[in-house]
Amino acid sequence: MRDLPDLAPLIDHALLDPHQGREAVMQCCEQARHFNFAGVCVASRWLPAARERLGPSGGRGPKLISVVGFPFGAIPAEIKRAEAEWAAAAGAEELDVVPDFGALADGDSRAFCNDLAPITELGLPVKVILEVARLTPDTLAWAVEASIDVGATMLKTGTGFGPPVSVDQVKQLQQLARGRAAVKASGGINDLDQAIALVEAGASRLGTSRGVALIESLRAEP
Repeated sequence: MRDLPDLAPLIDHALLDPHQGREAVMQCCEQARHFNFAGVCVASRWLPAARERLGPSGGRGPKLISVVGFPFGAIPAEIKRAEAEWAAAAGAEELDVVPDFGALADGDSRAFCNDLAPITELGLPVKVILEVARLTPDTLAWAVEASIDVGATMLKTGTGFGPPVSVDQVKQLQQLARGRAAVKASGGINDLDQAIALVEAGASRLGTSRGVALIESLRAEP
């Protein structure tokens, strides 16, 4: 018998497929409540509906998480800030933010920080989504430092629209963060062994749309 971690409190149950509607959002919220997942992660457009279904913020149930600037981050900083403010007003309790990847490509740390700082100043926990698989080691290193400097509480491996997450990506972020920020693994988490390996590598959250399947697999273990 394997010694298996309790995955449910680590799962951010995600519904970020733009072709899904209200019924799918409601089902996602109900599943998160039933399995006691860490959070429900949706596009800002669905926050009011999800907040109503999950109940008042600050309770013991799953946190309501909004993505911001998703999935490319290629919008003006003022618009990204406005989306974050709207999300907070609509009941989001955490923000998963796509930073300015163009600033990363240019090596422009000022623009990168100016994009994120007004959002972290809102006071909600902020996860900065770094497409680890697409960044050079040097670029990733300074992106991590800049994210932590402006107040990010967690670093996320990817949007889920790029290459799937790997154990090595989690370890990279763990080493670069040096305990100053947590790590969320996201993108292509499809089976139980993979999820466990990511947690053992240091991920404290798992962003996935397959949370229910993971828990059912865990419960089926002998």
